[in-house]
Amino acid sequence: MQFGRVNDSLLSNIDFTLPDPADNQQVLPGKPAANVAIYIGCPRWGMKEWVGHLYPKGTKEANYIEQYPHHFNCIEFNATHYKIYDAYTIGKWKERVNRTDFKFCPKVPQSISHYSNLVNAQDQTTAFLEGILALEENLGPIFLQLGENYSPTRRDNLYKYLQSLPTDLQWYVELRHPDWFNNPATTKELFDTLRTLKIGAVITDTAGRRDCVHMQLPTPGSMVRFVGNSLHPTDYKRMDDWVYRIDQWIKNGLMELYFFMHMGDELSYIDATVYFIDKMKEVCGISMPKPVFQPKQQSLF
Repeated sequence: MQFGRVNDSLLSNIDFTLPDPADNQQVLPGKPAANVAIYIGCPRWGMKEWVGHLYPKGTKEANYIEQYPHHFNCIEFNATHYKIYDAYTIGKWKERVNRTDFKFCPKVPQSISHYSNLVNAQDQTTAFLEGILALEENLGPIFLQLGENYSPTRRDNLYKYLQSLPTDLQWYVELRHPDWFNNPATTKELFDTLRTLKIGAVITDTAGRRDCVHMQLPTPGSMVRFVGNSLHPTDYKRMDDWVYRIDQWIKNGLMELYFFMHMGDELSYIDATVYFIDKMKEVCGISMPKPVFQPKQQSLF
């Protein structure tokens, strides 16, 4: 993800502090939930640089989908952002994943999110949902990402569209236009509306757009898109801060977390995930399977 990236020379001068909105007390009950579900994943099935490191040597790109679930328990499912797929195709992907506790988090097609203005989009939305429902128990939250030009001047379209969505599915919204965050009245209206509709807000933690790290929890779950910088020293401090905040949320009743790693360097995805999972165990006491590296073959000579 290139959104909000800055030159590495600027990173040490950025305030990466995570805000702590008081409004979250309206949603979190103040005591731990009986169970909390933690999902950690990436925005794609794999990269060629993973072959021989994470995936067996010789793994073809077409087979990444079968290797990925051995290492991660969810995916930011971007394929649906570019095309509406039928139930048969999506059902085949589900079969290849072959893991009942794995979650796909489909992104709403851009034909709806970017090109329809969220007006007269019901037929497209229905076709999209008919496809992804084939995921059955593997269907995680669905997220609507709106472009940087989608400002609060079109709030009525957004709110009407969100009100039309089926309430038996989980939804999250990612907003990027600065005006959603730089006017307190607009920001309050936005998150009040999401709380009423029980729709989550994607938190995008990227260096160059600190306004998108709003830390609001309109529901007792969170979806985080963490945009790191190829394990620059600031990445470790940022991940530490996230783990401590997640621990605070869990102690106050967070029920579910989806945390998606985005890195500039392909191998950094793996190292960052391992670091993050280790930190979660240290601070939160939560153990999760980590990506398993391929053992290096010893030479016979």
